[in-house]
Amino acid sequence: MKKTVYLSLGSNVGNRGANLNLALRGLEAVGSVIAQSSFYETEPVETEIPQPWFLNCAAAVETELMPKQLLARTLALEKSMGRKRGRQKGPRVIDIDIILFGDAIVEAPGLIIPHPAIERRRFVLEPLAEIAPEVRHPVFKRTVAELLADLPAGDARVRKLAEPLG
Repeated sequence: MKKTVYLSLGSNVGNRGANLNLALRGLEAVGSVIAQSSFYETEPVETEIPQPWFLNCAAAVETELMPKQLLARTLALEKSMGRKRGRQKGPRVIDIDIILFGDAIVEAPGLIIPHPAIERRRFVLEPLAEIAPEVRHPVFKRTVAELLADLPAGDARVRKLAEPLG
């Protein structure tokens, strides 16, 4: 049975636009990419490590995979693109997070869905609201657009790019 999952992608090492485009093409191995947001330039958050700004986007993927299978495939895609897991919240060529998996709630070692703290993360919510404003968070029972509207206004650390990079 196919589920629609929402992923957040980010890159702040190398050619960020090319990295996102390559990852989006790589996602075809896990299902059909049915929507993707614009690219957003975002300041790194929750880190003391000096690093370049990220390029982020969101993608909707229809897949028949189960959550742990999807996680394994996205981790393999990250690795194939040169992601090295070192310092947590450090710079990375690609980061792919499972944000929502249908209306599933998953709490397993190494995997929590919905992704923790998305309700506080403009760099996740803005791109996601572009492609799925009416999708409901299964825990908070609020739409993505409502969660985004609850964030403080005027955050310049997330900027939609006029032209895609790549």
